[in-house]
Amino acid sequence: VSTQSTGASVVVVGSCMTDLISYVPVLPKAGETVHGSKFMVGFGGKGANQAVMAAKLGAKTALVANLGTDTFGDNYVENLKNVGVDISHVGRVDGASGVASISVDDHAENCIVIVGGANNLLDEKAVNEAKEVITKSKVVVFQQEIPLATNLAALKLIKNTNNSIVTIYNAAPATDSLPDEIYNLVDIFCVNESEAEKLLGLKSVKSVEDASAAAGLLRAKGCKMGMVTLGANGVVYQDKSGNNVHVPCPKVKAVDTTGAGDAFIGSLACLLGDEALQVSFQRMVEVACNVASQSVTKLGTQTSYPTSYEI
Repeated sequence: VSTQSTGASVVVVGSCMTDLISYVPVLPKAGETVHGSKFMVGFGGKGANQAVMAAKLGAKTALVANLGTDTFGDNYVENLKNVGVDISHVGRVDGASGVASISVDDHAENCIVIVGGANNLLDEKAVNEAKEVITKSKVVVFQQEIPLATNLAALKLIKNTNNSIVTIYNAAPATDSLPDEIYNLVDIFCVNESEAEKLLGLKSVKSVEDASAAAGLLRAKGCKMGMVTLGANGVVYQDKSGNNVHVPCPKVKAVDTTGAGDAFIGSLACLLGDEALQVSFQRMVEVACNVASQSVTKLGTQTSYPTSYEI
């Protein structure tokens, strides 16, 4: 796939997933079948979600990703074009595109099964081919729906060529551990409550105090800033000076929380990449929280993302 490259301010190295979404009264238990009320096919994947969010808010955004040669892949390319994401480095590989089977209950809780497909084949070669767009950007964003080695290759490339780039590493989906090398190459390391528990071996990350402790533990591992998202309770981060900051979220009526974390990351990347924006980092986090909060008031993932923000 090739279109004219834009000189993106935000680059996302990550995944594309086609979301197969069922809305159900309650999430099924093992062995149980439940009747759903509605079915939707949507565009998701943490990487593409974050890229689409940044693009919808006006950031020049490029995605480094892989799609399969199936109709899911064809449709996804059109979706990315429609929202204005630079797809110069979205590759097509033989086989199936990534899919996510999602169930959403009446309380807006969800459970998700992902099958990586083409995402598992995004490799170091793809990173090297995208070297120019990556190293000339302002912000590069990572998640964990592609091989870890690919993330590491891109982080090292940035470290060795342009240290002024802000790197955001969203360690989602959760893993039990990560090499220290990753933390040392990352500026903003962001996880949610359950990801923090798994990655740091903590019993419970629920409160602002828990999240502050987790953010400190992340920073101790070598990243410049540790950040923990707490859903409706907002975000806690520990900055470079060791100060803990809690940014609350506006209260909204949630109907579908799918992709809210990606909305937060994508909008934060957009704001960090905007050189004309003269506001504090804390204010950027507040605005990103507002955008993510708006997204949970509508059904769907990328379709729920707003197209503007107020500073």
